[in-house]
Amino acid sequence: MTDSAVYELAQVNIARLRFPLDSPELKDFVEGLDPVNAVADRAEGFIWRLKSDAGNATDVPVFGDSWMIVNMSVWRDTNALTAFMYQGQHRELMARRHEWFERVKEAMTALWWVEAGHRPTVEEAEKRLLHLREHGPTPHAFTLRTSFSPGAE
Repeated sequence: MTDSAVYELAQVNIARLRFPLDSPELKDFVEGLDPVNAVADRAEGFIWRLKSDAGNATDVPVFGDSWMIVNMSVWRDTNALTAFMYQGQHRELMARRHEWFERVKEAMTALWWVEAGHRPTVEEAEKRLLHLREHGPTPHAFTLRTSFSPGAE
C-alpha cells in the first residue's frame, strides 16, 4: 500500500485565447485572476502554483503558442482541487470560459502525481498533456473523471 502523503497532485490547464490579454473582451477575466489566485493560495489542500514576476502565469510560454496561457498548480489530492474548482469566484470565471477561450476538442487539462516537494515545469506539463491526448487517462496523466491512486504509475 502506498503512503499518499509522499505524493502531491499536479495539474495543468491550458487555454487558447480568443482575444489579446489587454483587450476589452478579456477585461473581466484579467481582473478576476488576482482575486481567484488569492483564494487558491488560501484554499485547503493548496500547495503551489506556477507564477511569473507578474504574479500569475499568463506570460509563461506554453507549446510555443503566444495565444495559449497556462495554469499549473500542485494540490494535496483530487478532493482539494475539486473543492476549489467548483466554488466561489473560480466557478464564476469557469462559467464564462467560452467567452474568453477557443473551444477545442483535444484535452487541455491533465493531472498526475508527483513526489511531495516536486514542482513541475511547463515542459513536464506539456509532455503529460500530450501523453493524455495520445493514450487517454493512464496513471501517467489523467483527468478528474478518470483518476488514479498515488504511486500507480
